[in-house]
Amino acid sequence: MYQTPTVTRPAPVAQGPTAPEIPLPPEPQSIDQTGLTLGFLSDLALKTLYLRGQMTLAEIASSLGLPIANIADRIMDFLKSERLVEIRGGTGLSSANYQFVIVDRGSEKAQEALARSQYVGKAPVPLSMYVQAVQRQSIANLHVTQDDLVRAFAHMVIPRETLAQLGPAVNSGKSIFLFGPPGNGKTTIGEVLASLMKGDVVLPYAVEVDQQVIKVYDQVYHRVALDPVVAERLRFDHRWVVSKRPIVMTGGELTLETLDLIFDENAKFYEAPFQMKANGGIFMVDDFGRQRVTPKDLLNRWIVPLEKRVDYLTLHTGKKIEIPFDMLIIFSTNLDPADLVDEAFLRRIRYKIGIEAPSVEQYDEIFKRMCARKGIEYKTEAMSQILAHYRKKNLGLRSCHPRDIVEQLIDTARFLGRPAQLTPDLIEMACDSYFVSLDPSGNPPGA
Repeated sequence: MYQTPTVTRPAPVAQGPTAPEIPLPPEPQSIDQTGLTLGFLSDLALKTLYLRGQMTLAEIASSLGLPIANIADRIMDFLKSERLVEIRGGTGLSSANYQFVIVDRGSEKAQEALARSQYVGKAPVPLSMYVQAVQRQSIANLHVTQDDLVRAFAHMVIPRETLAQLGPAVNSGKSIFLFGPPGNGKTTIGEVLASLMKGDVVLPYAVEVDQQVIKVYDQVYHRVALDPVVAERLRFDHRWVVSKRPIVMTGGELTLETLDLIFDENAKFYEAPFQMKANGGIFMVDDFGRQRVTPKDLLNRWIVPLEKRVDYLTLHTGKKIEIPFDMLIIFSTNLDPADLVDEAFLRRIRYKIGIEAPSVEQYDEIFKRMCARKGIEYKTEAMSQILAHYRKKNLGLRSCHPRDIVEQLIDTARFLGRPAQLTPDLIEMACDSYFVSLDPSGNPPGA
């Protein structure tokens, strides 16, 4: 079923419309409406000014993601009244251009604030605001049609019955288990499903809980959907970023620790775990069963989130917080699900979809497409020669093999200074170097 190389993750800034497609959080009109205290915001502004040296009121407001009127100006008035900062001139008559600098007493206070938390950036939003936003833009609101699915998988050779299973699974917005032999496109299928996640979401740069900061925005997974120039002109709460629905993919690096809040002992703030970054999108656990943590421990960790659609994370103080678990989660494995998990857990995964090895006809179609893509003339006799290698070495067909064999042939032809063609000798050399016979122990002969 595999046809194209693994799709790389998109760049942080997505190409698309310059106007938002979703309602944006309204701009707060007062400090109370930010959900944060004046003390918290003052510390954040003071740390920002301490690290930057000198800033205008407009620059401070932009750095915090908050409006000048009634918020940034009040914060700086408070710091000025406490004799922590002072104004050193400015251009024009607008207070937005006032130049603020930190004084010695302010530097001491800033260092104390940095000792408590080194977080500097957009002001966080309270946890309650984050929870409401995730619920408003739930993945359960998405709907994928049969036509959507056919178009998305047009570049792959995939059985209709598999498509018929994938469609309802995506629309469920719950959990999918993709299993089957390696090399048949499970990872690619997961990536195609991710591409079907339509629309944008708003997510905060950071979340505040009990004066603690959890950094949520991650440019690796969150692709900015709103042109920064357009965003700057729009009046909304700039503590939020408009992003394409997130796509978070993990493999062997997944551990139980990375599924909880990650507290940086030096910086004194938290990094959100994978599943929190994936809210509103897709979380794919690739090569499930190969992680350092055992499948049983990993799945026990997820029993409640999969069933209740909420997760519980722990602050370093011991306090537990509840966050939404709103994503399409995909487990992909080369191993037999029965060897990985028990029946109780499999019941909680709604859709179990086997991705099998291709038939000879499907393999032939993949090979034809790969030849066309690489500008090589397809020949029926070439396929017969390749299939003979499988029979001779008692190998199973894999959907990734046509791509690999064609690329191997091109590399060999280039080395020999010949045109890349499906000649018997080039096919023989490509297959001989690609296929390695294994003895029953899984080792090359003589190893």
